[in-house]
Order: sequence, then C-alpha cells, then structure tokens
Amino acid sequence: MKLSLLKYKSNIIFLFLCVLSLYGCSEYNKILKGSDYNLKYEKAIEYYENNQCYKSLPLLDELMSYFRMTNKGEDVYYYYAKNQYCMGDYYLAGYYYKRFVKNFPRSERAEECAFNAAICMMNNSPDYYLDQSDSYKAIDEFQLFMSKYPNSSLVDSCSFLIKDLRSRLERKSFEKAKLYYKMEKYRSAIIALNTTLTQFPDTKFREDIYFMILKANFLFAFNSVETKKVERFEETIKSYHNFVDYFSESSNLKTAETYFNTSVKEIEKLKTLN
Repeated sequence: MKLSLLKYKSNIIFLFLCVLSLYGCSEYNKILKGSDYNLKYEKAIEYYENNQCYKSLPLLDELMSYFRMTNKGEDVYYYYAKNQYCMGDYYLAGYYYKRFVKNFPRSERAEECAFNAAICMMNNSPDYYLDQSDSYKAIDEFQLFMSKYPNSSLVDSCSFLIKDLRSRLERKSFEKAKLYYKMEKYRSAIIALNTTLTQFPDTKFREDIYFMILKANFLFAFNSVETKKVERFEETIKSYHNFVDYFSESSNLKTAETYFNTSVKEIEKLKTLN
C-alpha cells in the first residue's frame, strides 16, 4: 500500500510539473505572438536577468525595430548585444557591442560596450596552434579602448589581457620555428627563430631560441655542400658566442661547446684541403 501511495504521489507531482511547463510555454508563446510591446520588453529583460537568454533573444529581436527611434531604443540595443553574448555567439555580440558604441557614443554604457567588444574578439581567439587572426584583432580592440578611455578603471584589465594574447602569439611563433627544425628545414627554422626574437624580445623561450639557433646553424652547416660549409660553420661560431654571452650558466653549455669546437675543427680542415 505504501509503495502504491508513493507511486501515486510521484505521478501527481510529475503531472503537475508537465502542466506547469505547458502553461509556461503557452504563456511565453502568447507574449511572443502578442502585440503588447511594452510587455514584451519587460519580459525580455526579466528573462535575460534570469539567465533565460533563449527566451529573451526572440523578443528583443522583434523589439529592435519597434523601439528603434524611441527612448527604449538604447536599452533594447544594449540587451540585444548582451543576449548574443549570453548565447555564446561572440561574433554577433562583438558586432552589436561595437554598433552600440557607434549609435550611442554619449551613453553611460558606451565604455562597457567598447570593452565587451574587445572581450568578444578575445573569446573568438583560438588556442595558439590555430590561426591567430582574431588574437591580433582583439589586441587592436583593447589598444583602441585604452586610447579612447585612458582613465578607465578597465585599462589595467586591458593590459593584462593584451599580455595574455601576446603570449599566444609568442607561443605560435616559437612552435612554428620548432616545426621547421623538426622537419630539418634548418634555414627556415633559423629565420623563424630570429623573427620570434625580434617580435618578442622578452620572450620566456629566449634561452631555448638562442640554443636552437646554434643547433640549427650547426646542422645546416654540417649537411651543406662543401663550398658552403666554411661560411656556415662560421655562422655557427657566431651563434655560439651569442648564446654564451646571454646564457653562460645554461645547462646546455657543454653541448654548445661541442658544436663550437667541432665547427672550429671543420673550418680548419676545410681550409687545409683548399
């Protein structure tokens, strides 16, 4: 009997929840299909604030044109951009945040929207091993924000986020150079490694880069035709001195010295033969 009673109660609760859900859906559809635009506006804001963006967005989509030239136009535009962000569509959110700044430049929300436009760009920025076009765009957006709002409390956040984005670009550049090295394209690796140093002079990979330049120069020289070996071993010696000047305490120092000593001997041998 007790088991049957519990089952009966649970069925009643389930039925009640289904009815409530259907009522909620029918109420929403009624609002959506209705012509009371002020109610639509109120419910759209309410849904957004309750994290029901999927309900808020269709209402705001309709209200964008209806309230366009009214006092509520700014509010609708603002929440429309925020809803796109809430739905995870950072491309559209970024677009509408930027349009908000353009359409309402004197609004108190313009600064917030300009910052959020840059955040959207950053959210579109992929992991370092993928194309980094959006990372560059995000950096530009943050720099534009800092230029436009130099006294903003968000300037420090911009600097921090730019640093994070640059670290992705730095890693991408270094990994690209490493790939050339692994493929035994030593000349391309040397060029790519030097490019990384030029673009990111304070890179955390600095010691690894200088050592890889030395290794790549040595292997490039060692595998060259006889007529090019002297010139390329001399380049290895230069890269050895660069490495030692900066990293005299490196754990790779003994290996570096081996490359240096071998290069000196190879040059002497080649000059003797000639």
